[in-house]
Amino acid sequence: MRLKFSLILVILGLSTMAMAQPKVISKANEAYASENYATSAKLCQDAYQKLSRKGGARAQKRKGDMAFKVAESYRHTERYKDAIDWYDRCLLLEYEQIQPEVLLYNAEMLTILRDYEKAIENYKAYLELVPGDERALAGIESCEKNKDYIAEKTRHKIENEVKLNTSSFDMAPMFGDRKQSMFYFSSGRSGSTGKGTDPRSGDGFMDIWVSNVDKKGNWQEPKIVENEAINTPDNEGTVCFDSRYKTMFFTRCPSVEKQNLGCEIWMSDAKGKTDWKDPVKVELGVADSVSVGHPCTEDGKFLIFASDMPGGFGGRDLWYTTFDRKTDSWTTPVNMGPEINTKGNELFPTFALNGDLIYASDGFPGLGGLDIFRANRIGEENKWEKPKNIGAPINSEHNDYALIEQTDRLGYFTSERKSVNGENIPDIYSYELPPNLFDLKVVVSDLSESDVRIEDAVVTVTAENGDTWEGYTDANGTVFWDKKPTGDRYINEESSYTINIAKEGFYENKKPSTISTKGLKYDQQFVIEMGLFPVKKPIRLPEVRYPLNKWELLVDSTINSPDSLLFVYNLLQERPELVLELSSHTDSRGSATANQKLSENRARACYKYLVEEKGVDPRRIVPVGKGESTPRTVYLMDGKYLVKEPTEGEYETIVLTEAYINKFRRSSRETFDLLHGLNRRTEGAVRSLEFDPATAPEADPALLEYVKYP
Repeated sequence: MRLKFSLILVILGLSTMAMAQPKVISKANEAYASENYATSAKLCQDAYQKLSRKGGARAQKRKGDMAFKVAESYRHTERYKDAIDWYDRCLLLEYEQIQPEVLLYNAEMLTILRDYEKAIENYKAYLELVPGDERALAGIESCEKNKDYIAEKTRHKIENEVKLNTSSFDMAPMFGDRKQSMFYFSSGRSGSTGKGTDPRSGDGFMDIWVSNVDKKGNWQEPKIVENEAINTPDNEGTVCFDSRYKTMFFTRCPSVEKQNLGCEIWMSDAKGKTDWKDPVKVELGVADSVSVGHPCTEDGKFLIFASDMPGGFGGRDLWYTTFDRKTDSWTTPVNMGPEINTKGNELFPTFALNGDLIYASDGFPGLGGLDIFRANRIGEENKWEKPKNIGAPINSEHNDYALIEQTDRLGYFTSERKSVNGENIPDIYSYELPPNLFDLKVVVSDLSESDVRIEDAVVTVTAENGDTWEGYTDANGTVFWDKKPTGDRYINEESSYTINIAKEGFYENKKPSTISTKGLKYDQQFVIEMGLFPVKKPIRLPEVRYPLNKWELLVDSTINSPDSLLFVYNLLQERPELVLELSSHTDSRGSATANQKLSENRARACYKYLVEEKGVDPRRIVPVGKGESTPRTVYLMDGKYLVKEPTEGEYETIVLTEAYINKFRRSSRETFDLLHGLNRRTEGAVRSLEFDPATAPEADPALLEYVKYP
């Protein structure tokens, strides 16, 4: 897309032969051929009114040609709505049959104005005339994916640099020293060397300006670069420097009436801290009508630039040249290839701090107009891989370009989005990627009952730099950290943390948790679930049932006992340091001797399943039969017996002894059977939290055998 800034800095020569015709038409064609678009817009419109459609196809063609030139003049000066009106007139005159780009450029304008549905219609109509054109295919993809680009926008904060910008063009920033205390940019503001209005853009002639930073980090009032040989009545801009800031390269676009001259690259050596020697032209062996500009360099010897020279892929491409010391000249420019260039326009190259190539293009899918892309550098050579759109909010539906990095989180760029200075006026913007915000929430559970939280557990967090802090869990077993009283964050970027928990009455935690923010690019709340084993409280397991007077794991329509044991398996998997006692209990009915053997076999049935079926190390389970010797403790609340102790309300603690249960033998057979059933259970208990497979003794093989019963 032809743009205001490209008129100033990268001029593509157009040739239009003036036929014998009325003076108003000849004058309009002359202004358009000279790319004086601010002037040609009105002249071509006047000429259009003079032309008649009478005279058949030839007359219609002439009128369509003039309407197209009006539309193009408005497009180049970024009066998008006016351009669309005149492209529509071209379509009424069926001029797309002569110049299919009427549809393409109209679609581009509609995309910028967010009329995506109509833009797609124009792109598809253009593809019927010019099948496979990459510009239209990319345009359709841009329209279809626009919502995705917006939805996936980064966290960058964008700010208009009002102290640098004016109502004129202000663009293409570049740091001018290692300390980043000097800020060069191009501007057509009042006070520039060129007088009057540039007939190409309708704005003032561009010069190179510089602003210095004060002690508080604020940019001071810009001043024009002092050397009169740098800034001339022509347009100058898009500055870059070598890494020592001893050589400056910039673009100059000479303006000679009735001559189609392209832009040029000039270079100047430093003379002191703020002054520059008279510049010399960088000779690249191209015709005067070819434009070269937007220089970009790191070492002053390898130079990337934008140009419309023959041999490119379309529009303006990025090229490079190398300085040959032996011949004291620049080598023949080389195109940077299809990985970087498209059939559209590639402009404003700069180098990222890490050597990546940053540039603007309207040939790849994007948000509209020029978007900023980043191509990763490959190795140490001057090669870059296929670029990636840096996305919103730095890119917008308007033209965005000329980005420079100050740090890996801060930088500047140019955008023509609507601002206090108007719409489609190039302004300099800053961007900042704020620190990622990380929170930490720790939830502490009682491992004897997975749904029970532990209150007043001490949670200690240690950062890799040695900083340590602690907190206590609330009634929900949680503790949370985000900001310190100073406003700083507890959890910071590119750091790792270790989390430990403790409470009296619980075993020491042998398994601290860790978190790391290294490499994370987004905000995140870390939710860490941890647990402690109680010292004297049994581990309540899901119910395991057995047939009457048997020890096979019961599977029927009401229960799948092996599945219940998966809780034990998962617990052992999650806690590799755990050695678990697995105890089975019976009710008090029957003899104590028989109940003891029955309970041992039931414990061994669980043991055999976990060892033989699930592959658990047998040294990590100790099966124990406790017969009827250890009645269960339950809680009576509102007439109901609960196996889990309530956290609130009034309740009675009951030990289910045989004497207690027998009270219900006659009065409530249902309660009598229920309480006996509650005593028949399998429980866990911590034997050790220090299991070491290298030193643990062998398991007793007899535990895989059942004892004789009865």
